[in-house]
Amino acid sequence: MGLLKKVDKSKPLRIVNRGGTGGTVSALRPVQQSKLPPCTQNCPSGNDIRGWLTVIAEREKMGMSLEQACDRAFEIETDTNPFPAIMGRVCPHPCESGCNRKEKDDAVAANSVERFIGDWAINRGLPLKKVDEGGPFKEKIVVIGAGPSGLSCAYQMARRGYAVTVLEELPKPGGMLRYGIPVYRLPREIIDAEIARIEALGVQIHCNTTVGRDTTLEALKKEYAAIYVSIGAHRGRQLKIRGEEGPGVYTGAEFLRRENMGDPLPIGNKIVVIGGGDTAVDAARVCVRRGQGKSEVTILYRRTREEMPAIDLEVNEALEEGIQIEFLAAPAEIVRDASGKVTKLVVQRMSLGEPDASGRRRPVPVEGKLDEMPVDTVVSAVSQQPDVQVLGAFQEKGRVEIDPWGHTGEIPIWSGGDDVSLGLATAAVGQGRIAAVSMHAALRGKEPELESRGTEIGSDRIKFDFYEALQRSERDVLNASERLSHPTGEVDRGITEAQALLEASRCLSCGSCFGCERCWMYCTPSCFKKITEAPQPGAYYTVNLNTCDGCKKCADECPCGFLDMV
Repeated sequence: MGLLKKVDKSKPLRIVNRGGTGGTVSALRPVQQSKLPPCTQNCPSGNDIRGWLTVIAEREKMGMSLEQACDRAFEIETDTNPFPAIMGRVCPHPCESGCNRKEKDDAVAANSVERFIGDWAINRGLPLKKVDEGGPFKEKIVVIGAGPSGLSCAYQMARRGYAVTVLEELPKPGGMLRYGIPVYRLPREIIDAEIARIEALGVQIHCNTTVGRDTTLEALKKEYAAIYVSIGAHRGRQLKIRGEEGPGVYTGAEFLRRENMGDPLPIGNKIVVIGGGDTAVDAARVCVRRGQGKSEVTILYRRTREEMPAIDLEVNEALEEGIQIEFLAAPAEIVRDASGKVTKLVVQRMSLGEPDASGRRRPVPVEGKLDEMPVDTVVSAVSQQPDVQVLGAFQEKGRVEIDPWGHTGEIPIWSGGDDVSLGLATAAVGQGRIAAVSMHAALRGKEPELESRGTEIGSDRIKFDFYEALQRSERDVLNASERLSHPTGEVDRGITEAQALLEASRCLSCGSCFGCERCWMYCTPSCFKKITEAPQPGAYYTVNLNTCDGCKKCADECPCGFLDMV
């Protein structure tokens, strides 16, 4: 009986004798091809989430201790995001929304592991690492605004070898992280610790410094080789209804900023917060804490819970704390008494029409459906905008007109964060990094290296039966009574070390070899050879195609979709 022969892919298929019947030897050969996992695809900061999850999960295969693996996970994480402890607390984790693991049981709690890594690094005093790209360089960089986007850009430029100065209008750095997020969600010592690491790279941060008052954009252009503008959206938008002007009515941005600066605005006992985003929920929860459980706090939102953009967990916690939410309701008028005090809010009832540009169904007023609510304080958290007036001539139509990938004309200016578009803090971090990549390329006379993430791998390539069913680890969150009795204490305690290790093990390693050995076990011609020296996630085997007979067993058995047949 004839044996299967080696196949030269450059030649036509050959017919061989298999037990007396004709057969075809396939010209297909296995190719080790790393693919883009949906977690990274959905991460606005471009973080290698699979990378830091699998380095922890596969530490024993690489001969690493737990300490070494977690330290390495921190290095991978901070290559794109210098704030893992912060983002592990405030990011709504869009990375988890497309996690392929949801097809088996539940998404990997990547954001919880991110927080664990961030806290791990703070506790161990781990520094941020520089990268060798030929520096140090003579050019000086200035960043306007010490929020997440500005600090991200400053970090990426400093680690490449540039001298960076950051100018911040407010008393401390952090931007909306410090002045827009309540302390019970984000402890200030966490902000301080992660910013201190950036300063340790040589970044100089000057607070209480306003462009337009203490210096000008034109002066900065003469002193610095490049400028990054990220002043943040600290101006709240008004409701534009009758009775809005006067005491007892605040924007959400103003209310939270004053609260976080230790100079809180006065509130009454009947408070209505307008809006459905995180700022509205944060403001409402601050009001409950200010009133020590005695205030009546209501959120008014013009759509339904399904369209509400706030983090779902935060909404649930607000409800647990006694906050009422009235859906399909919008403010129509604020009524004041003869002294100017707010007494009532006229509410327009709404219905939902066709989807608008945001993809959500458009709220439509129901004719004749007006109600009144007794109220003494109104917080408008409908939207925010940057105050670009301070930038002088560098503005157009009331907003910054700069692409974070590059500057326009001869002005060496980039911009990002809320100056370009309102969005998540993690998106602002990503924009700061992208701007730094572009800025560095421009200063070195090169084209920026555009990121190529590759082809995303979907759940259809994952063999779920291979993986053990494991319950998702949930964070330890204080109950409502505990939260309200300690109004400034952190409500979310995160997950334990054991839970973090379990969550890392739940990662399917979509599109990247994790050394499961199935290709090696099922390959009859022994094409696969284990890498014994310094194996790494995605690199556990070499393949000798000269002995391959094209049977496809390796690709058929690969559970994570790493092997292709071409």
